[in-house]
Amino acid sequence: MAGNWFGRLLGDRGERAAVRYLKRQGYQILTRQYRTEAGEIDIIALDQETVVFVEVKTRKSAAKGQPFEAVTEQKQKQLTRLAAAFLKKHHLLKHSARFDVISILWLIEQKQPEIQHFQNAFPPTGDFQLFN
Repeated sequence: MAGNWFGRLLGDRGERAAVRYLKRQGYQILTRQYRTEAGEIDIIALDQETVVFVEVKTRKSAAKGQPFEAVTEQKQKQLTRLAAAFLKKHHLLKHSARFDVISILWLIEQKQPEIQHFQNAFPPTGDFQLFN
């Protein structure tokens, strides 16, 4: 249980760093931790006119691989379903949309994390179609 609590703290810290990073890149943050019964999207932002669904993965070491490697096909399908529902609910289906992944490696001895931003990291997956 304690490990899960620390993992959530690290994840939240990583998401806050990702928001700061995206704002510096000119993105407008629409919402963070968008939750439904089907799951959660870490960050939803606007990159000019494109709605961007951002999955943030934060790790304290690369011992088990790079953080971005944890965005599995199953996770991509879940994010696609959540994104389609978000676009429909907010009447944004005519907007272009994409999926980005922000991979954060935050070593214990570092004050600042190593951030990798993968724009258009994967196409919509599953039975739903979105504009790219």
